[in-house]
Amino acid sequence: MSTSLPAKSRSLLRRYLVAGYAAFIVYASLSPFLGWQEQGLEFWAVLTSPLMLTYSGFDALSNLLAYLPFGILLALNLLTYFGKVRGVLLATLLAIGLSVAMEYLQMYLPMRTSSNADILTNGIGAFAGALLAVSIANRPWFIHVTRWRIGLFRHGPGVDFGLALVMLWMFAQINPSLPMLGNVFITEPTYRMLVAIPEAPFSVWESVAVALNLLMVGALLLTLLRVRRHVVVGLALMLGVVALTKFVAAALLLKSWAMLLWLNSEAILGIVAGVVLITGISWLPRSRLIWATALGALSYVVLANWVLDSGTPSAAMRLYQWRFGHLRNYNGLSHNVSLVFPLLLGGYLWWVRSARHLEEGKK
Repeated sequence: MSTSLPAKSRSLLRRYLVAGYAAFIVYASLSPFLGWQEQGLEFWAVLTSPLMLTYSGFDALSNLLAYLPFGILLALNLLTYFGKVRGVLLATLLAIGLSVAMEYLQMYLPMRTSSNADILTNGIGAFAGALLAVSIANRPWFIHVTRWRIGLFRHGPGVDFGLALVMLWMFAQINPSLPMLGNVFITEPTYRMLVAIPEAPFSVWESVAVALNLLMVGALLLTLLRVRRHVVVGLALMLGVVALTKFVAAALLLKSWAMLLWLNSEAILGIVAGVVLITGISWLPRSRLIWATALGALSYVVLANWVLDSGTPSAAMRLYQWRFGHLRNYNGLSHNVSLVFPLLLGGYLWWVRSARHLEEGKK
């Protein structure tokens, strides 16, 4: 029996992921999008300048790792329509094209520097990712995982987009300078050896934000899963992955005294409250579940934008033991994703509701 999957049925989620990752690259490359002006540079001169001019090993490694997943996602999409060789070549060329566009636009940003070495290392990372995609695309375990995913979640319009939203939510939560499931950056003005730092007052609103954040993703899972009781396992796995990734990132990136600041009392209370809320709405019929999710998302938007002061991404940089600008861009990206997520969730709910009404009208 063949272990392959129907090509068309397995590509939609990958398209959303590759589009989202391309948006991440654009943000990281052009952030903070300020000060656009002509600087008298010729792009041809940038392309033909000596390689490794003012370039470090860390820059090369970060560029390789940044474009490696992009190459994987591009190749997985293209392999549905092309052979292995053409799929790898097209994925690499598309990634290089995006990298060239970003380097060209960076010439107009005084805070950024265009480099042909960036294009080279980005292309190598994408090529390595495309080769990795070819090596795993037809492996039995990869096909079984894909089939398991198809069987676990509902079929219908918007489901793949909802799954992409789940992954987007998880990306926003792994930032170690944000509390667990929170959106308020952790900041410490000073730290002196052997001098205790006075604890900040407990913030009930931060706990409410955490509860609403968990409610949103829990309700999203309830609309996606075929069997609702599986949401308990799904949430436990997601929180476990987020907590583990947050801990590893904090251990690698943050100063020793700040390694566990992301696990605070507001987050713990908010998670407990969020679990209670998800348990309550899990009994609602699908139509009311959609409205309850939309209400939770709207409440989170109001709370995050007009009640809580989340601070600035640069304010959290004092927690890090590294000072590379990539971290500031990542802080800004994860913060913006957490703010945009409720709006994307609202669009997904509208899509699902419209599709449901259309199906009922045909009956």
